[in-house]
Amino acid sequence: MKQTSCPALLLTAPASGQGKTTLTAALARHLTQRGKKVRVFKTGPDYLDPQILQQASGYPVEQLDLWMCGEAYCRQRLWLAAQDADLILIEGVMGMFDGDPSSADLAALFNIPVGIIMDVSAMAQTAAALACGLANFRPDITVAGLIANHCASPRHRELIENALPENLPLLFSVAKQPEIALPERHLGLIQASEITDELELRLNKAAQLFDSTEIDRLLDSIPPALFHHQEIPEFPASLAGLSIAIARDPAFSFIYQANIDLLQQQGAEVVFFSPLSDQQMPEADALWLPGGYPELYAQELAANTSMLTSIQRFKANKKPILAECGGFLYCLENIKLLSGEQHSMTALLPGHAEMRERGGCQGMQSAPLPEGEIRGHSHHRSQSDCSANIIDYGKRAKHPAPGEAIYREGSLTASYLHLFFPSNPEAIGKLFSGINAL
Repeated sequence: MKQTSCPALLLTAPASGQGKTTLTAALARHLTQRGKKVRVFKTGPDYLDPQILQQASGYPVEQLDLWMCGEAYCRQRLWLAAQDADLILIEGVMGMFDGDPSSADLAALFNIPVGIIMDVSAMAQTAAALACGLANFRPDITVAGLIANHCASPRHRELIENALPENLPLLFSVAKQPEIALPERHLGLIQASEITDELELRLNKAAQLFDSTEIDRLLDSIPPALFHHQEIPEFPASLAGLSIAIARDPAFSFIYQANIDLLQQQGAEVVFFSPLSDQQMPEADALWLPGGYPELYAQELAANTSMLTSIQRFKANKKPILAECGGFLYCLENIKLLSGEQHSMTALLPGHAEMRERGGCQGMQSAPLPEGEIRGHSHHRSQSDCSANIIDYGKRAKHPAPGEAIYREGSLTASYLHLFFPSNPEAIGKLFSGINAL
């Protein structure tokens, strides 16, 4: 079996909100500025963090999720990255042991050491106690050390460092600086494309937080991880000769690069367009309306009536359409914002969407479509009263309760679910080519 080695570190935390994305991005930018090639991955089905990490490192950032992507896919992506990277960084998801599979499961499977990021504000020696608990919770995890975020002073750092055992070092500490914090909104971080210049300033400022001597010591302490080649079956050219129009702009941006790659590997020509600024759809054989933030651009989307008409005409021609989450909202009659304003959408499906303060049906789910079961996830802050034909419900990864409704009206398949296409290439080929069991 082919194998290669590369230093790797998975950055995790005891909980969300500890600064994982900020410090992972800062470390990637710091090392990139020193001429290192850093490949970054994100654990879990996240769209927003990878945008930040990609700008920080200068390389595409892919998702690693043992359930959604599968072990073989994760193994292959790590092996490919290790071919020419100086360092692989993996940002964890939620807390270190949260979820099933968790960030710890990923680290254990691929024998990757873990760096624990902890917001140490309002505590001192207790941070060491918590770090020890995390480090010793499972025997199959190797913890490289603690990273103290929001450390108030050299004395604060000293108190934490002195309380740690010899086998659990303090890798480095970072002072709290509001000017490097990444701005957020209701579904997570603000998209990198919306704040490119501001983000660049924040990343460069964050990269200066690190002491080069400490980072050198960290790099020297990380043993090379061994990555094995994983054979992936070749994808059938089931979309050869077909063109697929993909909505991509600030309103529709929740797109896995792996999904686009798969469509192209199956022979499709991919054509991007903007429902915000273009007047009509491009000529295409199928349409993908991915998730994003249509609620933030509802007025502009509603005002682009020529685009609404173009998409309605596409549906009338009975060509395949997949609409996910925000794309699903765009297919309804209108969206009602938290302010009470309502804006008309394409009306491809009967029903209305309404934004709300709290989340809806969240978590990992698969879509049992007639074409085959495709894995993905759900994360949204809206509800709908869509009365279209429901063909099934999402299957939750770890719970028997039904997940998101999956609608099909003619050639249109719509749901709140975000799908990971490589989890079932054959089903994706059937879906976009119009071959289905109904």
